[in-house]
Amino acid sequence: MTNSPENPIPASDSPTNPDLTPADAGVAVEAHVVQAPHGEDAVLDAGTYASFPEPRSENRLPLGDGTWHQISPKYVVVQLISNGAVLALIVVVALVMWLGMGMQWVLIPAGIGVVVTLVMLAVIPRQARSIGYQLRADDLVFRRGILWQRMVAVPYGRMQLVDITHGPLDRGFGIAQLKLVTAAAATGVTIPGLTQEAAERLRDTLIDVAETRRTGL
Repeated sequence: MTNSPENPIPASDSPTNPDLTPADAGVAVEAHVVQAPHGEDAVLDAGTYASFPEPRSENRLPLGDGTWHQISPKYVVVQLISNGAVLALIVVVALVMWLGMGMQWVLIPAGIGVVVTLVMLAVIPRQARSIGYQLRADDLVFRRGILWQRMVAVPYGRMQLVDITHGPLDRGFGIAQLKLVTAAAATGVTIPGLTQEAAERLRDTLIDVAETRRTGL
Protein backbone atom coordinates (compact mmCIF):
# COMPACT_ATOMS: atom_id res chain seq x y z
CA MET A 1 0.00 0.00 0.00
CA THR A 2 1.43 3.37 -0.99
CA ASN A 3 1.44 6.43 1.22
CA SER A 4 -0.98 8.54 -0.80
CA PRO A 5 -2.64 11.79 0.37
CA GLU A 6 -6.01 9.99 0.31
CA ASN A 7 -4.74 7.20 2.57
CA PRO A 8 -2.02 8.60 4.84
CA ILE A 9 -0.07 6.36 7.15
CA PRO A 10 -0.14 7.60 10.79
CA ALA A 11 3.17 9.14 11.78
CA SER A 12 3.14 7.16 15.03
CA ASP A 13 3.45 3.86 13.13
CA SER A 14 7.08 2.94 13.07
CA PRO A 15 8.64 0.85 10.25
CA THR A 16 8.27 -2.85 10.96
CA ASN A 17 10.77 -4.23 8.44
CA PRO A 18 13.17 -6.39 10.50
CA ASP A 19 15.97 -5.72 7.99
CA LEU A 20 15.98 -2.02 8.81
CA THR A 21 18.68 -0.75 11.13
CA PRO A 22 17.72 1.85 13.79
CA ALA A 23 19.27 4.56 11.62
CA ASP A 24 17.23 3.42 8.60
CA ALA A 25 14.07 3.38 10.71
CA GLY A 26 14.69 6.94 11.87
CA VAL A 27 15.23 8.10 8.30
CA ALA A 28 12.03 6.39 7.20
CA VAL A 29 10.00 8.10 9.92
CA GLU A 30 11.55 11.45 9.10
CA ALA A 31 10.87 11.00 5.40
CA HIS A 32 7.20 10.39 6.12
CA VAL A 33 6.92 13.47 8.34
CA VAL A 34 8.56 15.67 5.75
CA GLN A 35 6.48 14.36 2.86
CA ALA A 36 3.08 14.41 4.60
CA PRO A 37 2.53 18.21 4.42
CA HIS A 38 2.86 18.24 0.63
CA GLY A 39 -0.62 16.72 0.26
CA GLU A 40 -3.89 16.97 2.11
CA ASP A 41 -3.91 15.03 5.38
CA ALA A 42 -7.14 13.22 6.21
CA VAL A 43 -6.57 13.64 9.95
CA LEU A 44 -4.98 17.09 10.24
CA ASP A 45 -7.41 18.67 7.76
CA ALA A 46 -10.64 16.96 8.83
CA GLY A 47 -13.27 19.47 9.98
CA THR A 48 -11.02 22.54 9.68
CA TYR A 49 -11.18 25.84 7.81
CA ALA A 50 -10.17 25.67 4.15
CA SER A 51 -8.58 29.08 3.52
CA PHE A 52 -6.73 31.93 5.25
CA PRO A 53 -8.04 35.52 5.35
CA GLU A 54 -5.09 37.56 4.12
CA PRO A 55 -4.41 41.25 4.93
CA ARG A 56 -4.53 43.47 1.85
CA SER A 57 -1.28 45.28 2.61
CA GLU A 58 1.66 44.47 0.34
CA ASN A 59 3.85 44.33 3.48
CA ARG A 60 1.96 41.38 5.00
CA LEU A 61 3.80 38.24 6.02
CA PRO A 62 3.67 35.86 3.03
CA LEU A 63 2.29 32.35 3.40
CA GLY A 64 5.11 30.88 1.33
CA ASP A 65 5.11 27.44 -0.26
CA GLY A 66 3.83 24.21 1.21
CA THR A 67 0.56 23.07 2.78
CA TRP A 68 -0.92 24.97 5.70
CA HIS A 69 -3.21 23.23 8.17
CA GLN A 70 -5.87 25.21 10.02
CA ILE A 71 -7.98 24.75 13.14
CA SER A 72 -11.54 23.60 13.74
CA PRO A 73 -14.50 26.06 13.62
CA LYS A 74 -15.57 24.53 16.93
CA TYR A 75 -12.84 26.66 18.51
CA VAL A 76 -14.95 29.72 17.65
CA VAL A 77 -18.00 28.22 19.35
CA VAL A 78 -16.02 27.50 22.52
CA GLN A 79 -14.57 31.01 22.57
CA LEU A 80 -17.99 32.61 22.00
CA ILE A 81 -19.48 30.62 24.88
CA SER A 82 -16.57 31.46 27.20
CA ASN A 83 -16.58 35.18 26.41
CA GLY A 84 -20.38 35.26 26.46
CA ALA A 85 -20.32 33.89 29.99
CA VAL A 86 -17.85 36.63 30.99
CA LEU A 87 -20.13 39.25 29.42
CA ALA A 88 -23.17 37.92 31.29
CA LEU A 89 -21.23 37.92 34.57
CA ILE A 90 -20.17 41.55 34.08
CA VAL A 91 -23.76 42.62 33.40
CA VAL A 92 -25.19 40.71 36.38
CA VAL A 93 -22.60 42.04 38.84
CA ALA A 94 -23.05 45.60 37.55
CA LEU A 95 -26.84 45.43 37.88
CA VAL A 96 -26.64 44.02 41.41
CA MET A 97 -24.21 46.72 42.54
CA TRP A 98 -26.17 49.50 40.80
CA LEU A 99 -29.78 48.57 41.60
CA GLY A 100 -29.22 46.67 44.82
CA MET A 101 -26.48 48.81 46.42
CA GLY A 102 -26.93 52.13 44.67
CA MET A 103 -23.34 52.20 43.32
CA GLN A 104 -23.80 54.16 40.11
CA TRP A 105 -20.06 54.48 39.55
CA VAL A 106 -19.92 50.77 38.68
CA LEU A 107 -21.63 51.51 35.35
CA ILE A 108 -18.43 53.07 33.97
CA PRO A 109 -16.05 50.11 34.40
CA ALA A 110 -18.89 47.71 33.58
CA GLY A 111 -19.60 49.60 30.35
CA ILE A 112 -15.93 49.46 29.37
CA GLY A 113 -15.84 45.73 30.09
CA VAL A 114 -18.98 45.13 28.00
CA VAL A 115 -17.57 47.07 25.03
CA VAL A 116 -14.22 45.26 25.16
CA THR A 117 -15.93 41.86 25.39
CA LEU A 118 -18.27 42.66 22.49
CA VAL A 119 -15.30 43.66 20.33
CA MET A 120 -13.57 40.38 21.20
CA LEU A 121 -16.70 38.44 20.29
CA ALA A 122 -16.85 40.21 16.93
CA VAL A 123 -13.24 39.47 15.95
CA ILE A 124 -13.00 35.87 17.20
CA PRO A 125 -14.30 34.23 13.98
CA ARG A 126 -11.85 36.09 11.73
CA GLN A 127 -9.03 35.66 14.24
CA ALA A 128 -9.59 31.88 14.32
CA ARG A 129 -9.35 31.64 10.53
CA SER A 130 -5.90 33.26 10.63
CA ILE A 131 -4.43 30.49 12.83
CA GLY A 132 -2.47 27.79 11.03
CA TYR A 133 0.67 25.69 11.03
CA GLN A 134 2.94 24.09 8.46
CA LEU A 135 5.24 21.07 8.78
CA ARG A 136 8.47 21.71 6.89
CA ALA A 137 11.64 19.65 6.48
CA ASP A 138 13.42 21.12 9.52
CA ASP A 139 10.78 22.94 11.55
CA LEU A 140 7.15 23.65 12.31
CA VAL A 141 5.92 27.12 11.30
CA PHE A 142 3.03 28.66 13.23
CA ARG A 143 1.15 31.79 12.23
CA ARG A 144 -1.76 33.79 13.58
CA GLY A 145 -3.19 37.30 13.51
CA ILE A 146 -4.63 39.72 10.96
CA LEU A 147 -3.72 43.21 12.19
CA TRP A 148 -0.90 42.00 14.44
CA GLN A 149 0.60 39.08 12.61
CA ARG A 150 2.91 36.55 14.20
CA MET A 151 4.85 33.83 12.43
CA VAL A 152 7.33 31.65 14.32
CA ALA A 153 9.39 28.63 13.25
CA VAL A 154 10.12 25.95 15.85
CA PRO A 155 13.03 23.63 14.89
CA TYR A 156 12.21 19.97 15.48
CA GLY A 157 15.52 19.37 17.26
CA ARG A 158 14.79 22.13 19.82
CA MET A 159 11.48 20.70 21.02
CA GLN A 160 11.63 19.53 24.63
CA LEU A 161 7.95 18.89 25.36
CA VAL A 162 4.77 18.40 23.33
CA ASP A 163 1.72 18.84 25.57
CA ILE A 164 -2.00 18.42 24.82
CA THR A 165 -4.51 20.20 27.07
CA HIS A 166 -8.26 20.74 26.92
CA GLY A 167 -10.80 22.17 29.33
CA PRO A 168 -14.40 21.03 29.96
CA LEU A 169 -15.78 23.03 27.02
CA ASP A 170 -13.01 21.81 24.75
CA ARG A 171 -13.77 18.20 25.63
CA GLY A 172 -17.47 18.79 25.04
CA PHE A 173 -16.77 19.96 21.49
CA GLY A 174 -13.97 17.49 20.80
CA ILE A 175 -11.09 19.95 20.45
CA ALA A 176 -7.77 20.48 22.24
CA GLN A 177 -4.72 22.72 22.20
CA LEU A 178 -1.19 21.51 21.58
CA LYS A 179 1.75 23.27 23.24
CA LEU A 180 5.33 23.04 22.01
CA VAL A 181 7.95 23.84 24.65
CA THR A 182 11.53 24.64 23.62
CA ALA A 183 14.68 25.71 25.44
CA ALA A 184 13.92 29.33 24.50
CA ALA A 185 10.58 30.41 25.96
CA ALA A 186 10.09 33.02 23.23
CA THR A 187 9.92 30.33 20.54
CA GLY A 188 7.31 28.24 22.32
CA VAL A 189 4.05 27.77 20.42
CA THR A 190 0.50 26.89 21.45
CA ILE A 191 -1.82 25.74 18.66
CA PRO A 192 -5.45 26.03 19.81
CA GLY A 193 -8.61 24.57 18.32
CA LEU A 194 -7.23 21.28 17.01
CA THR A 195 -9.56 18.33 16.77
CA GLN A 196 -8.70 15.63 19.29
CA GLU A 197 -7.54 13.31 16.51
CA ALA A 198 -5.40 16.01 14.87
CA ALA A 199 -3.78 16.94 18.21
CA GLU A 200 -2.83 13.32 18.91
CA ARG A 201 -1.59 12.77 15.34
CA LEU A 202 0.49 15.95 15.39
CA ARG A 203 1.92 15.11 18.83
CA ASP A 204 3.05 11.67 17.69
CA THR A 205 4.49 13.06 14.46
CA LEU A 206 6.49 15.78 16.24
CA ILE A 207 7.78 13.38 18.89
CA ASP A 208 8.98 10.94 16.21
CA VAL A 209 10.82 13.51 14.15
CA ALA A 210 12.19 15.38 17.17
CA GLU A 211 13.74 12.18 18.51
CA THR A 212 15.48 11.49 15.19
CA ARG A 213 16.85 15.04 15.07
CA ARG A 214 18.16 14.96 18.64
CA THR A 215 19.90 11.62 18.13
CA GLY A 216 21.42 12.75 14.82
CA LEU A 217 19.68 10.13 12.65
